[in-house]
Amino acid sequence: MNIKSLLIGSAAALAAVSGAQAADAIVAAEPEPLEYVRVCDAFGTGFFYIPGTETCLKIGGFVRFQVGFGRDEYGSLSQDFLRSRDHSDWDAFTRGHVNFDARNDTELGTLRSFIALEANAEDQGRNGGFGIDEAFIELGGFKVGYFYSWWDSGINGETDSLGNVTRFNSVAYTYDGGTWRAGASVDEIEGYFHPFTLETHHNVGIAGTVGFSLGGVNLDVLGGYDAGVEEGAIRAILSAELGPGTFQLAGIWASDPNAYWEASEWTVAASYSFKATEKFTITPAAQYFGDLNFDGAGSPDMWRVGLTVDYQIVSGLNFKGTVDYNDINGDDDFVRGFLRLQRDF
Repeated sequence: MNIKSLLIGSAAALAAVSGAQAADAIVAAEPEPLEYVRVCDAFGTGFFYIPGTETCLKIGGFVRFQVGFGRDEYGSLSQDFLRSRDHSDWDAFTRGHVNFDARNDTELGTLRSFIALEANAEDQGRNGGFGIDEAFIELGGFKVGYFYSWWDSGINGETDSLGNVTRFNSVAYTYDGGTWRAGASVDEIEGYFHPFTLETHHNVGIAGTVGFSLGGVNLDVLGGYDAGVEEGAIRAILSAELGPGTFQLAGIWASDPNAYWEASEWTVAASYSFKATEKFTITPAAQYFGDLNFDGAGSPDMWRVGLTVDYQIVSGLNFKGTVDYNDINGDDDFVRGFLRLQRDF
């Protein structure tokens, strides 16, 4: 071995040792253990466990594009159509809605919290309102928070009007015995504008409901008392499976206008919803409003007939169209409706 070979070999050995020492100086951190999201099937489809907890969460919502046409762009049908308002032939809007449903089992039953956020995009980039649609806590049949009351439910289709104010800050209790059920709530009525006195009040309301289901027949009876105006209303809805569809009949009587019902002294509505195909549903309906001014001078009546169609384009994407004809005391009539495209997730 000559001197040149010895020097080259020594340099190579030193480089190898230096490289090993440099490599030893850099210590890579061990990867953190990854907890994969687990499916939670205890409360239905769509729930998953929040990592590190035993709480199940479901995220859902929808995006809706709708074009309304006719009187008041398909607004609320109560006393509004008798008031002086600006009328437009049509109006379009887009709505975004997202909700978070969290649940877990406890020794007192299922503990649930629910939050729904909603916003409407109106014309010229204006935001038509963004905020809480619902937010509540449930445990053992008790429910507290801001949520839709039983008055928000109706019959099939989009022709009927069977409620007035339908969301409150409330405390409610519901008992479900399977074939029968009952519930009661105390509702904060804040800022309700009375259509005759033209006054607003801040008070409480009390609502109660009983119902039963048996052999394809369902009956729900609901009552509400508005302490601010000392008036109330009672409503009943009967549903029955009949032939290829579902027949529904509803009726309301009110002592005078109140937060729960103000459109008329009494009303009767009916609808029949049937599936023409697996994806296509047709619902004709009618409603009669008796004594719009609650025994006031020259109090008119009103009747309405309408048709709603629903079509599932693909899974998660649905089309709804509705139109109704309204006649007030034979002196005033108008047509309203809307076309809606909605993507649910």
